[in-house]
Amino acid sequence: MPPISAPATSNSAMTAADLEFLRVIIEGTASSTGDDYFRTLVEYLAKAIGTNHAFISEFTPPQRIRTLAFWSGGKIVPNIEYDLPGTPCQEVFDGGFCFYPSGLQEKYPETEPGIESYFGVPLLARDGRILGHLCALDESPLPYEQRRLDLFHIFAGRAASELDRLRMDAELRDQEVRLRDLFEEAPIAYVHETLDSRFIRANRAALNILGVRPEEVPHMIGKDLVPNTPDAQRRVREAFESIGKGTDTGGVVLELRRHDNGKPIWIQWWSNPAPDGNYTRTMFVDITERVLLEQEQARLKAQNVYLQEELKSVHNFEEIIGASGGLLKVLDRVQRVAATDSSVMITGETGTGKELIARAIHSASNRADKPFIKINCAALPASLVESELFGHEKGAFSGAIQRRLGRFELAHCGTIFLDEIGEVPLDVQVKLLRVLQEREFERIGGSQTIKTDVRVIAATNRDLAKSIGEGIFRSDLYYRINVFPVELPPLRERKDDIPLLTHFFVQKYAPRIGRHVDTIDADSLQRLMQYAWPGNIRELENIIERALILSSGRSLQIDTDVLPKPSAHSTVTTTQTPDTGVPQGIHVKTNGDDLDSVQREHIVAMLRETNWVIEGSRGAASLLGLKPGTLRHRMKKLGIARSGEH
Repeated sequence: MPPISAPATSNSAMTAADLEFLRVIIEGTASSTGDDYFRTLVEYLAKAIGTNHAFISEFTPPQRIRTLAFWSGGKIVPNIEYDLPGTPCQEVFDGGFCFYPSGLQEKYPETEPGIESYFGVPLLARDGRILGHLCALDESPLPYEQRRLDLFHIFAGRAASELDRLRMDAELRDQEVRLRDLFEEAPIAYVHETLDSRFIRANRAALNILGVRPEEVPHMIGKDLVPNTPDAQRRVREAFESIGKGTDTGGVVLELRRHDNGKPIWIQWWSNPAPDGNYTRTMFVDITERVLLEQEQARLKAQNVYLQEELKSVHNFEEIIGASGGLLKVLDRVQRVAATDSSVMITGETGTGKELIARAIHSASNRADKPFIKINCAALPASLVESELFGHEKGAFSGAIQRRLGRFELAHCGTIFLDEIGEVPLDVQVKLLRVLQEREFERIGGSQTIKTDVRVIAATNRDLAKSIGEGIFRSDLYYRINVFPVELPPLRERKDDIPLLTHFFVQKYAPRIGRHVDTIDADSLQRLMQYAWPGNIRELENIIERALILSSGRSLQIDTDVLPKPSAHSTVTTTQTPDTGVPQGIHVKTNGDDLDSVQREHIVAMLRETNWVIEGSRGAASLLGLKPGTLRHRMKKLGIARSGEH
């Protein structure tokens, strides 16, 4: 008998018993899902339409059938799997509903031996795709009854709905797994947090960046990772206020501290509220390496600016000139200490070349290819010394409009030369001592501890032992920097070096002035050898440059108005004296002359040499080792005036 492909006209109505049976079926399957649902359904299907066998299948491409629940011989039997071609199920998948009242085994003797009757209907998804089919079959013929067909279609509809639901659940679970994998394994950090920054969930990248363990997530508050600095707190406050207004926040750079070790990190942060507004969805990337690189570039830029300024300045000399016993002793000590990282204290009168010796130590050290940074502590107001040494953050004080790197930061891995260290204020001395002891500091207005590897060379023309006694210099700082003392002899104790230095300065300045000098006048050289040189090598350099400008001819002559003849009534020794207005280290003994007269004569000589310029590195005050205000006071006291009425 050929199959019936569509229901015929109804010849029997569904009875009240049938409806009661359907009600029982519905109630029996209402509380079950999945495999339990299918097993219950095929059992009731077989009983409802009077067949010995019933099953629900799932179609697996390309041409394969796998049963999900199989009722046979009054019980649930194991599921089977078979190829679709050559079976009546192929007709179901090709043409829809299929009903064989009898004669099935005649048409399919190989696949359906002993089976006479067959019901089959495809199970369709909402989008029309065939998910599988519902099948009922029996060894006996089943006469056509509309009631039986109606029941079969009702069961098919319920089976299709459940199978479609399971398919959608599987797809949703698969999507959820994929999304969870994307969330967890994404290289970009993702965090869900409440509006007060309490973590809800965080992916692996976020945990790695922030130094947080998975079990710590429920207890984490994002704002607790922000350092307590004005700039960092302002940034995070503005970012979260933006979220509270319901607007997107993107690309904000935030400074944080890792939860596990407190190390600074910087992130670029994007966040927007969830649709219900109860939490935020945050994404960020770690830009610590970029920020540190930018900071290093800023440091190198500042260092380069500093070095360019240094190149523009004129140093006393480019080389150490001399062969006297005193200088050779100094150079031997320089050679010994250069290879170490020991702190060095260079002492000596103004103009003896302390900076040059400091540069020589640096150049002969293992840090020679690293920065040599100097700071003249006496040339800065007391209020700015700390900022120059350690730097400051933006807004740290009035006028701090941007972050500034200090000299210790610029000198990292190199050498810092603290000239005139005796002028450092006491409060800064404490912080300087910490840098030397702990090798760390903070910028003014900042809380981040900055590690530094710097060799310290200090210099002074003061008697620091006396300053310690007066309570203006810390003894612990003194002993920390005075690990290896180097004392420079004054020029008057290096008489043998004066001719060498003179020739050096002539060769240095003559080409600049446009002069060609072959020899130095013997009388002039003699006066150079006899002069006391209170301004030391710096004064000698200035005298030679001035003489080259004023003299003519191929032999350099130094007039007495440039370098006066030594007084027959005075001698100079190197004993220390109280401050009398004469440069430190110079003690003037007089034989009948009044001390004020000697001071007056010396000051006038320096004023003439500098063309009466008092301030500046080449001014008379600098040559005399005095502050400009002190020199003016002395001039007033001694009645010195440029008009000549003195």
